[in-house]
Amino acid sequence: MDITQEIKRLARDKNAIILAHNYQIDEIQDIADFSGDSLELSQIAAKNDAAMIVFCGVHFMAESASILSPQKKVIIPDPTAGCPMADMVEAEDVIDLKKQHPGAMVITYINSTAAVKAHSDVICTSSNALRIVERVDADEIIFLPDRNLGSYVQRFTKKKIILWKGFCPTHEKFTPEELRAVREKNPGAVVMVHPECRPEVIDLADEVLSTGQMVNFVQKTDKRKIIVGTEIGMIHKLKCVAPHIEYIPASASFICPNMKKTNLQVLLNALQKEETVVSVAQDIRDRAKKALDRMLELSY
Repeated sequence: MDITQEIKRLARDKNAIILAHNYQIDEIQDIADFSGDSLELSQIAAKNDAAMIVFCGVHFMAESASILSPQKKVIIPDPTAGCPMADMVEAEDVIDLKKQHPGAMVITYINSTAAVKAHSDVICTSSNALRIVERVDADEIIFLPDRNLGSYVQRFTKKKIILWKGFCPTHEKFTPEELRAVREKNPGAVVMVHPECRPEVIDLADEVLSTGQMVNFVQKTDKRKIIVGTEIGMIHKLKCVAPHIEYIPASASFICPNMKKTNLQVLLNALQKEETVVSVAQDIRDRAKKALDRMLELSY
């Protein structure tokens, strides 16, 4: 029996659902029951009757799955797969910011730890951040932790956004010079970038889209050549849903090392040993879920 068959057999025997973020390696996306963005996957798992969730992604994603499905065993195959941006803000920072800006509301990007979510008023994603900012009952917003997403939202709202200093290292290192160079080599190609990119990069893009929005865009567009300005694993997902389009990586260095830690052998080991389990303390979970629920209320 080969490794993929063994993974599928174990998942079936243990009533486990395998989730893969869009930035995972191709083989992991292919073997997963579902691939997508982090919140979408956690919501799928919460509605699924599987007893175990194996989340091929980074730590905060497994935490979000645990928040939404506390009765299920949530496993992250590689416990060292963290998110540098999520780790750039801690609960104590949020407490301090609230003291400094007593009238402000805390809106936190889902790319954050459960502890930070627990001190937030409402969570947002890259696709609904502007909607959440506009709909909360406050004129001053503390936005955590991504300064690039926050500054992008600031372009479209009159509300004052207080930015934290966090960022995604993978998106941050992509430069306008690189984008100009790849565009010059591919005349006529549409440039779509993630809002975690630097403002100078966003200024040069044709489309600024979350990973979920990228999937929707390629399924509807009549364009035949697209430069993809996000983590390189996204191209595999896009090819699956719209294979007729030519996808060009915006940069060969658009790689998140943490997202690439999970391979088939690591996944197999995780299923065999049922490790590493990710759980969230009850008090933190309750408060974090309240902020997540508030997001869902404001999203529709």
